[in-house]
Amino acid sequence: MAERKVFCVKLKKELPGLDEPPFDTELGKKIYENVSQEAWNSWMEFCKMLLNEYRLNPARREDQEAIVKQMEQFFFGQGAAPPAQYVPPAQQ
Repeated sequence: MAERKVFCVKLKKELPGLDEPPFDTELGKKIYENVSQEAWNSWMEFCKMLLNEYRLNPARREDQEAIVKQMEQFFFGQGAAPPAQYVPPAQQ
């Protein structure tokens, strides 16, 4: 089966897409149709940093909402910024 391609809104080029929507919501469908696997992998790394830096708990509804808001910004907004105090591992 041929690899599904999408024009990635994050990386601004045609790349292999996700195998399936990441969630069963309108946002999940939008991501599936417009985000490459490469950009999704970048989001997953960024999300891990957000969870750790902000001490978010994905089981809490308010933390889930914060993550979704950051995800929308990351892919479809102005981009998500790391926390002000964040120091990347290579610079510590």
